[in-house]
Amino acid sequence: MTAYRIDEQLSAGRKALRTLPGALLLGSTGARLWADYLEPKPGFSGRFDYIHKVNIPLLYTVSASTTESFEPCQTDWYPSHLGMEYEDNRLSFREQKFITWDDCAVSFQTWSNRGDEELVLRLETYGDVFHKTYGGLYGNFRVQHLSFNIDAALVSSDEDLFREVRLKPGETKSFMIAAALGISGQDQPDELSRRASVYARSGCSHSQTVADYIDAYNQWFDHIPGFRCSDPLLNKTWTYRWFLLRHNLADPKYGNLQFPLFYEGRSHKKSKAPFSKGGWEFCKLINLSVPLHLIDARWHHDPTYGEGSLLNMKESPNGDGMFCCMTVDTVMHAFANFSCWAAYQLYLVHRNKETMTALLPGLKAQIAAWKRAHGSDRDELMIEYRHTRTGKEYQPSYWYFHQYPRNPKDPETYTHVKRVDRTVYHYLNALAVAKLCEELGDPDAEEFHEQAAGIRADILTKMWDDESAFFYDLHHETDEKALVKNIVGFYPAWAQIIEGKHDALIAHLFNTGEFNTGSPFPSVSADCPAYSKDGGWMGHFVKGRNGCVWDGPTWPYTNSIVLDALAKESKRSGHRYDGQFTRYLREYSFLHFFNRDLNQPGLVEHYNSATGEPLSDEQEYNHSFYIDLLIAHIAGLSIEEHRIVLDPIDAGLDYFCLDRVKAAGAELRLTYRKPGSAPDETGIEEGYRLYVNGSQAFVSQRLCRFELPLSELR
Repeated sequence: MTAYRIDEQLSAGRKALRTLPGALLLGSTGARLWADYLEPKPGFSGRFDYIHKVNIPLLYTVSASTTESFEPCQTDWYPSHLGMEYEDNRLSFREQKFITWDDCAVSFQTWSNRGDEELVLRLETYGDVFHKTYGGLYGNFRVQHLSFNIDAALVSSDEDLFREVRLKPGETKSFMIAAALGISGQDQPDELSRRASVYARSGCSHSQTVADYIDAYNQWFDHIPGFRCSDPLLNKTWTYRWFLLRHNLADPKYGNLQFPLFYEGRSHKKSKAPFSKGGWEFCKLINLSVPLHLIDARWHHDPTYGEGSLLNMKESPNGDGMFCCMTVDTVMHAFANFSCWAAYQLYLVHRNKETMTALLPGLKAQIAAWKRAHGSDRDELMIEYRHTRTGKEYQPSYWYFHQYPRNPKDPETYTHVKRVDRTVYHYLNALAVAKLCEELGDPDAEEFHEQAAGIRADILTKMWDDESAFFYDLHHETDEKALVKNIVGFYPAWAQIIEGKHDALIAHLFNTGEFNTGSPFPSVSADCPAYSKDGGWMGHFVKGRNGCVWDGPTWPYTNSIVLDALAKESKRSGHRYDGQFTRYLREYSFLHFFNRDLNQPGLVEHYNSATGEPLSDEQEYNHSFYIDLLIAHIAGLSIEEHRIVLDPIDAGLDYFCLDRVKAAGAELRLTYRKPGSAPDETGIEEGYRLYVNGSQAFVSQRLCRFELPLSELR
């Protein structure tokens, strides 16, 4: 029996798309199969995707002779399943439905005839896809835009449902239906039928089958650290962020994606037309978001989930050797990213030397490939030639030298710039490769340390402006500063390369005329002439109402990085900014809940930086980190090469407990109770305490810094 019960912590009632209010969301996802959305009907009607965007409109539904619509219905969203209830004077209907990790769409339905005439139920499927076979239905969905087609086996606990089920007045019947999906030619028909039958004909009661499935879903969460504190906002966001990783976890085992990975999201923009590929989808490997996933996922007890994306990218680089975005069929473009640095952070927790030894040649190749594609002979700074490739399209510095023209798509008004974000990533990647070389006994460590030092020197010398105390993008030829305070100007503080002369940098975050907007932090300072809190460009929407334009809206992506920078700067200055960090962390946490309601979890791509209004509708969006902020800065735990470091931010909490942390070969537990605070049911003792493998290794009456060499772990 699983110990972790995420459904109890994260239920949300009705959860639907803002842009399509009748489109219900489903928390459970398979290794390949998931629901973009569900229509308010029995079974699985809506839009369903398989590995990538497919838009299958219907797997199966059940029609009732006495009603055509099941609205209004009551729905109860849980991470593991969706509950649906409908009742009128003719019938009542109850359902629990979910998608299992082995790609079965399962529905447990109970029908009652409340009328005075016979109720007839019929199973319906899409077009002529399915045909009758022994024990069920079998069919094939043809997908023109992918290299595979999809087979499906459909099984019911009541075979009469394939014809019709009749309920007399006052009669009640229950049944299970399951559709198992697989790749044509790879997943054999008998295997798909067996998979579906595990749920539809388990031999257990239907309610026990659902309970067993929920236990299985929860088992993934049995292998994460536990965190609780006196602030319910932080507790709820912690839980939701772990759900976010599980919801976006995939394992196609096909084509270019042979290893597990996290998607940037399960939703997609634009076309929902059946079997269409139009528009942008987040359900693929996007190398921009890979390191953000790793920073949080490295704390899961199983390193496989973090390693998978790195191994996928290593096996299929582009012609220049770069890690790239990819689908199962296509190696795509490369975004700027800090994957090498994230791989090193993964190593520090799990000490997975065998995997890192296999990855190291590919990680080394990133440094050289970036230098060839984005470098110059004049310095170590990285030139960005396409404003979309840092994932922050339409940041105004590209148009600074042309006074922010009304039409930013005119190539004559666009200037290539040496980017702060890409260059900081380049520095961190080089430093990570150097440190991995040291850990793995590779002789190239000194070479990469020298490269990292050169990159750092050029950032500090060329990109810093003393007068305005900020880091700026530069003209790619003249090195003239583009005097636009982009959010990435704080990245050097995040990389911990700044010194005393840069102390004034962080103050820009607290200025209400710059980055301290109503919903911080905007993607560009509010004093920029091109600033737009809701993502338009100079008065018009160049990418539509929900399009991402980095000229003012707030992004979880950069909030996570800048909050990490702020915490590090607070610690560097004697915890001077602990209060500000706490305030902004809570504001970032509130972005995870619609209308700041902790009963309505949901994270999207970007927000109005004045009001916090969601600007996009890709819920459960997975392009930032949060878990690591609580571990590193609230609990204060960092794992370094040869030591554990404790250095918590004072967030004004009465207590916290971080436990079940498995790192550097040990199990760690950190607790704190403010001296003098009233004891409660948590049982946490006063003071700040570290336990290693169950034994107390450190205690202090107050929050403070402490270092423990790994050689002293017992």
